[in-house]
Amino acid sequence: MRRALLAADESIVLDGIPSPWPGQGVRIDGSITYVRRTPATRGGAEPALYVHGLGGSAQNWTDLAGLLSDRLDGHAIDLPGFGLSDPGRKYTIAAFADRVVRYLEHSGRGPVHLFGNSLGGAISVRVAGLRPDLVRTLTLISPAMPFLDPRRSLQGRVLPLLAVPRAERLAARWLTQLPPEEMARQVMEACVADTRRICDQRRMEAIEEIRIRYTAEHYAAAYVRTLRGLVGSFVRAYLPGPGSLWRIAGQITAPTLVIGGGLDRLVDIRVPAQVARLVPDSRLLLLAGVGHVPQLEVPRTVARAVLALLDETSPQPAAR
Repeated sequence: MRRALLAADESIVLDGIPSPWPGQGVRIDGSITYVRRTPATRGGAEPALYVHGLGGSAQNWTDLAGLLSDRLDGHAIDLPGFGLSDPGRKYTIAAFADRVVRYLEHSGRGPVHLFGNSLGGAISVRVAGLRPDLVRTLTLISPAMPFLDPRRSLQGRVLPLLAVPRAERLAARWLTQLPPEEMARQVMEACVADTRRICDQRRMEAIEEIRIRYTAEHYAAAYVRTLRGLVGSFVRAYLPGPGSLWRIAGQITAPTLVIGGGLDRLVDIRVPAQVARLVPDSRLLLLAGVGHVPQLEVPRTVARAVLALLDETSPQPAAR
């Protein structure tokens, strides 16, 4: 494990606040996966794939993908049951990882620079550990890797819900009782340490996305079942057998950047360092005063760390 470097701030070309990147549905094995594309701004760019967290969508990567578009040709997917993708049959880490692999195989874009935040980080660990042929580099942002103390996560409050029969119905009722504006506020406060860093445009986009979720009958079930699958992976990680995410992380061969926020309220703040110690070729960046989604809260800093990784592993001429 090494300390992550930061590229010069001047190496980032894009300024301003981009709108969510356009996308379209891609049919894979009879199911629609929605993909937003951030086209590269110059030739020679390498492919990237972005994987969001629990309750998120491809829009969580709008800023970072734009800042990296001088080097990377980005695709961001909505996981099954989230965003504009069709619901899935299973909502486990393994099932989500299989969907990522199938998209890479279907698109022919691998190997890619793979990015994962939170749940997407755990999914990306599984993909990188089991399919190294599909991953050039790996960037894990607040990865939801296993930890057993629920007091270290705000999600610990809802764990009893997972044991209740028909928990999906209770979740759906709770969702419909909250106006989209209030839901967006609560989500933002849980995920972001300093909400003043989030601009008005992103706030409005978050509210609109929640309105869309409220119209999707499958969303509550997808959320609850995904959380149940994530908790199950946490338990299995400390049991014998090949399915442990921690064991899989130790198999990763791709150069890896691990980023964590010092004020993360959803993932144990000790997890990023634990991941970085376990992955053989890793770099660690811990951001004081930052929450669970650094790519939304401080995207320029995250982009500089990624560019330093790219300069090390896929150097390109500095002239632009």
